[in-house]
Amino acid sequence: MQAVDVLILGAGAAGMMCAIEAARRGRRVAVLDHARAPGEKIRISGGGRCNFTNLSTAPERFLSQNPRFALSALARFTPADFVARIDAAGIAWHEKTLGQLFCDGSAKQVVAMLTGQMAEAGAALELGTSVTGIDRNGGFTVHTDRGAWSAASLVIATGGKSIPKMGATGFGYRVAEQFGLRLTETRPALVPFTFAEQDLPAIAPLAGVSVPARVAAGRVAFDEALLFTHRGLSGPAVLQASSYWREGAAVTIDLCPGQDVGASLRAARDTSGKQAVHSVLGRLLPDRLAADLVAGQGFSGPLAAQSNAALEALGQRVNRWQVKPVGTEGYRTAEVTLGGVDTRDLDAKTMQARAVPGLYFIGEVVDVTGWLGGYNFQWAWSSGWAAGQAV
Repeated sequence: MQAVDVLILGAGAAGMMCAIEAARRGRRVAVLDHARAPGEKIRISGGGRCNFTNLSTAPERFLSQNPRFALSALARFTPADFVARIDAAGIAWHEKTLGQLFCDGSAKQVVAMLTGQMAEAGAALELGTSVTGIDRNGGFTVHTDRGAWSAASLVIATGGKSIPKMGATGFGYRVAEQFGLRLTETRPALVPFTFAEQDLPAIAPLAGVSVPARVAAGRVAFDEALLFTHRGLSGPAVLQASSYWREGAAVTIDLCPGQDVGASLRAARDTSGKQAVHSVLGRLLPDRLAADLVAGQGFSGPLAAQSNAALEALGQRVNRWQVKPVGTEGYRTAEVTLGGVDTRDLDAKTMQARAVPGLYFIGEVVDVTGWLGGYNFQWAWSSGWAAGQAV
């Protein structure tokens, strides 16, 4: 049996950050993961460039049964703190829209930075290792297919259920239940919407069309790109709204935010009355989308021939399109898992289970889910850092 002070299960963003911090404090640390490579979600994120944080990080941009839980960790290890590490590692980066920070080069640079810092601090990394059981006997004994480990502190950083083809499982939730911690409902988040079979023919011709849009689910709306797909809707605005959507609810979409399309068409009738309606609408929307919307409303003849009521109806179809998704693409493509280990059972400063000394939960496995755009990585860095100061 191998003995360490701190055993971390999960070599993702949160787990590696925790390992670095704990090892720098002189703790004997080992990280176990069943995957063949560390940081796989880091590697594929941001189109391979890793959207590693967001400058606009704030508690209100995280979903949780207790949104204030994340305050302590986020305040103590901030986006600026992680950017400082990126800079120190010589990794070039740039800011995109809405405070999102990306590597100029490959996301593999971030993985290399983390694994390098782990090695420098003396933390061991054991890949291709599957956990078969956990016992508590003062400390913890973790049984694996490659032997047993003992540790005074056990950190669960195994993530959620999203993207199972990359090895994601509900393992962390099972550990929480084993030790009596509560779970909040889990479901896919930051995920595309799917439509019912009977509704697909109406949007199938638009697959591949992208447009700036406002997508509202409940009282929350997001102004970003929307993408039509063969199965429904995707794009950043849709992914954001999916975290707030519930089955059976409608989603309201403005395909031309900031523009009263009905009023614009009526005004254009005086100056461009001889033109086809879809041609005029095409000044505001992609041509293929404009033509599809006009055809769907049954227009014939030039713009001058259309009544105020007809143009207003078309405007409403653009500015207040209401759709009722049949579901989402699920964990297969979800970027994160909403819900998880109930924050009532964790200490916000240390991430330790209140009733189980020495047991910690960090990252996505916890009921803290950020918006799209680097927020979930920042939660991983912050929660991993917080636990690393305490284990």
